[in-house]
Parts: sequence; C-alpha cells; structure tokens
Amino acid sequence: MAKRTRRWGLVAAMALVAMAPAAAPARDTAGYLAAGEGLDLAAVLPGPPTPGSPRALADARAFRDSRALNGTERWKQATADVSSDMGERFATALGFRPDWTKLPVTAALLAKFDADRSAAIGSAKAHWQSKRPFIGGDLPICEPRRPGLIANGDYPSGHTAHGWGFALLMAELLPDRAQPILARGRDYGDSRWICGSHSQSAVEGGYMAASAVVAREHGNAAFRRDMAAAAEELARYRAKIASLR
Repeated sequence: MAKRTRRWGLVAAMALVAMAPAAAPARDTAGYLAAGEGLDLAAVLPGPPTPGSPRALADARAFRDSRALNGTERWKQATADVSSDMGERFATALGFRPDWTKLPVTAALLAKFDADRSAAIGSAKAHWQSKRPFIGGDLPICEPRRPGLIANGDYPSGHTAHGWGFALLMAELLPDRAQPILARGRDYGDSRWICGSHSQSAVEGGYMAASAVVAREHGNAAFRRDMAAAAEELARYRAKIASLR
C-alpha cells in the first residue's frame, strides 16, 4: 500500500509539473519538508541593507549606473532571463534541451524542491517587505512594471533563488557539466539586478537562500532517494540523446 501511495503521489506531481511552465514549480505541489521543517531565512540571511548605509547607497548606484546597459546584448539576455523556463534558459550549460515529459522523476524532484524554496522565499519577503529599486522612479527596467511585481518584495530575489537552486541541483546530478551549469546559474541571477527588477543585495540574498534550502533538503531521506533516481534517469536520457546524434 505504501508503494502504491507513493506511486500515485509521484503521478500527481508529474501531472502538476506538466501543467506548469517547464521546470517551474506547480503552486500546489507538496515539497519535501513538512510544516515546521523548513528554514526561517530571516534567521539565516543578513537581510536588506539599512537605508542610508554604504551598502544601500551602493545598491542605488548600481541600479542607476546599470540602466546604461539598456539596449545592449546583456540587457537582451536579462530580458530573456525573466523567463523561468529553466530547460530553455540553461540548455547550453546542460549540453541538451531537456524534454521534461521524458524526465518525469527529475521534473517531479525539481517541482518538489521549488515548493520548499518558494515557501521559504515567500516568508522571507513577507518578513522584510523591502521595496524594489525601480519603485518611485521612471528609469527603465527590462520587464513590465506589473502590479504583482511591484507588490512582491525585493529581498531576497526569488527569481535568483529559482535559477541558483536549479543550477545547484543540476550540477550535482550532472557533475561533468557542473562548471558551465554553475556559471550560468550565477549569470542568470545577475540578470535580475541588470534588469533592474532587484537590487544587488537582493540577488546576493537569493543566492544564499537557494544554497541554504538545498543544504536543508539534503537532510531529507526522500529528497536524497529522488536525487539518486534522477541521476540515473538523466544518465539514461543523455545516453539516448548521444546515440541519436
């Protein structure tokens, strides 16, 4: 009965992943961590800089000066990186463009991890309620000033945490591709302050947040089992791709 329940739970998670953007967490997917087991990022991260502090002034200067990138190739990349389609955005670093329908174990793993990551980030944003750097001015950013974007706090950057968390997991699952994957993960996060949607401090907070959640996930036996199964699934998938070339 336990095996059957787990099998149907995995099928449900896979169905939710299929309805969501590629490698993006389905909002009602359950994570690995039960209530009370997740991290309180407000106790882990340094938090946004104090207004008027040297770091806050540096954030404001970085936002202002980086507006000069508008129209450049790096700006175009930051605009493309607004997308949370990790398979597409990381395809070059991975060495292949994943078809998540053929990687159900890996897709379910990512969805469950992202549920935990999203919950931790959401609580941290609610705790600090810091304003995004573009609010109160008219300098350009690389994405629309949607009400949801404005209302969602700056620190820590959830978009950065999404990309860096994906990079950390995939670097572990594909160790031979770890260097390009991690480099792309860092670059993906940097796109957020280049875009102007986040401060540099919030991006750094996103990196730290994702790293902390990944570390916590490794203490969960189900997560470790799914990581091992995903590594085997990816090895088979890559071998099949190689045989078709």
